[in-house]
Amino acid sequence: MMVGQEFTDIGWSLQGGLPYQPWAVKLVKERMAVNGKDDPGTKCLPIGFLRLSHTDAFYRKIVQLPGLLLILHERDTTYRQIFLDGRPLPVDPNPSWNGYSIGKWDGDALVIQTNGFRDGQWLDRSGSPLTDRAKVTERLRRVNFGRMEVDVTVDDPRAYTKPWTVRLKLFLVPDTDLLDETCLENEHDAGHLVGK
Repeated sequence: MMVGQEFTDIGWSLQGGLPYQPWAVKLVKERMAVNGKDDPGTKCLPIGFLRLSHTDAFYRKIVQLPGLLLILHERDTTYRQIFLDGRPLPVDPNPSWNGYSIGKWDGDALVIQTNGFRDGQWLDRSGSPLTDRAKVTERLRRVNFGRMEVDVTVDDPRAYTKPWTVRLKLFLVPDTDLLDETCLENEHDAGHLVGK
């Protein structure tokens, strides 16, 4: 596991940056101007599946069972379910922080589609938005024993002018266990936030 530039700016590698809708450009500038003080993670709320699964510094563990893939997260001791049993994405899912995920194998890549997000999520520390209209496709491919590439495509017409794709790189950290971590336990940051 390694935290890259995507933690701060998920679209840093895209020429011209993320293709924000005008309202989203304004929102990201406002969020950055106050140092991200309203970031859900700063307030001990869930940070959303994309940050949790791919760009946050906390460890995660992937467990594959027949018909189900679980991603266990150290941060807030939480999980993500990816159904591999052939079911379709729900048409009108109950919105949640992690959304609703289905997956299937395409050769050596696991392709995961997710919808059903809560509105107002942050994709990165800069505050790039993810809305309840988003559909996200992840393509996970193990490059070698210690490295995995994840191509993430975000299709959110409410927040972005077109779908966009970034490649994230994850690294294996062997010989470690997940630790209990609860954000509110021993939290001392809230009193120091800008604009509080």
